[in-house]
Amino acid sequence: MTEKWPVSEALGLRRLLERAGASTYRVRVRNLLLPCSIGIYDHERLRTQRVRINVELDIADPGSFASEDFENVLNYETIIEGVRSIIGAGHIELVETLAERVAALCLEDDRSISVSVAVEKLDVYSDAESVGVSIVRHRDRSLGP
Repeated sequence: MTEKWPVSEALGLRRLLERAGASTYRVRVRNLLLPCSIGIYDHERLRTQRVRINVELDIADPGSFASEDFENVLNYETIIEGVRSIIGAGHIELVETLAERVAALCLEDDRSISVSVAVEKLDVYSDAESVGVSIVRHRDRSLGP
């Protein structure tokens, strides 16, 4: 895409099209188990529940990883510590809210393209392994890199 597109450049479309064709890599956090104060019922406010969180974050590919340059990668520790901080901030009513907050955390990094977040409560029903939600969010590329 070396040709000039004056109107589309002004609208940011060229940048979006170039990013859409770019390669990515994926950062995963699987089966993060944490105690969490979560739920809409009074009894859920009295004690924490186990939640399982899974994150898949698509990142703009910086190129070869052969140099092992830590600055070129998104550190999964950032995600794990961020989730712990979100949960530690206080009671959350909905698993959907927790998923949204985790997704927003992941998309704060300008290299992030999209994220899938699953949040499950593990101790709600004795006859179900878990209940929860999954969401997918994409960075609004019109707002930044």
